[in-house]
Amino acid sequence: MNKRKAYGAIAILLLPGLLLYTIAFIYPAIQTVYQSFFDWNGIFNVPLTFDGINNYKEMLDNPNFYRSLKNVGLFIAASFVLILPIALSLALVVTSRMRGKRFFKVAFFIPSILPLTSVGLMWQFLLKSDGLVNKLLEMFGLSSLTHDWLGEPALAIYTVVVVNAWIYCGQNMIIFASGLVAIPDEIYEAASLDGANSFHKLKHITLPLMKEIFKVFAVLAVTQSIRVFGQIYVITGGGPNGATDVPTTLLYNEAFKFNNFGVGNSIGTFMIVTALVVTVLMNFLTSSRSRAKKKGVQA
Repeated sequence: MNKRKAYGAIAILLLPGLLLYTIAFIYPAIQTVYQSFFDWNGIFNVPLTFDGINNYKEMLDNPNFYRSLKNVGLFIAASFVLILPIALSLALVVTSRMRGKRFFKVAFFIPSILPLTSVGLMWQFLLKSDGLVNKLLEMFGLSSLTHDWLGEPALAIYTVVVVNAWIYCGQNMIIFASGLVAIPDEIYEAASLDGANSFHKLKHITLPLMKEIFKVFAVLAVTQSIRVFGQIYVITGGGPNGATDVPTTLLYNEAFKFNNFGVGNSIGTFMIVTALVVTVLMNFLTSSRSRAKKKGVQA
């Protein structure tokens, strides 16, 4: 088979997936960017009125928008401070030779496969002022630690961030576990013969060989933090007083509560552009570091 036929076969095989991806993702993204320059109430038969960049001005003039960006920053920070070490530790556990690791793998992964609505309602029940968490604290004589975890503006966002970490630790555990099992056992056996202990193996073998997995985690962590919505909408609805708002909840409110689809689409466009820029930037930084290391080794 010559190259032309091979490329033709590849194109035919890729076409269905590419067509589906275009319909499901590319076309809606283009529509979002296009409609962000128009004033529209979302009703199908109502014509769009060109409004220039006024929707973006309204978005930037909204103080809640900047608070939502700050909240996204907290989600991103928690991804690296909470989710990464916990998920990596869980992955080390479920890929070890300990007994019952299959049970732990299923138990740790369950939060990631549960519907966000169910998870949100469960945590809302647990964390409300008269919920199970406060009752347990009172039972153990820790009444001073009880709070209205979802009703105090200064505390609510951190509560939701921790819940989000609980949801996604299992998913990232599987990602890290896939990287761990790909490392050949022979490398660890050779290190053991050289007298390396578990810490040295982790530092000099496991972590360096999982750099691509960490790159995947970093991209997913940032993009998931930018588009986080379901858990916040169910648990707090963006409250109290907008304390837990993120761009997605602002988008939802502008579009579906206030029928201001122009501003909603401008927020959506901001999210799309931000996610693309961050992904490209992170790929560039990681690839440039890899090239620098290769040059250093060759030198």
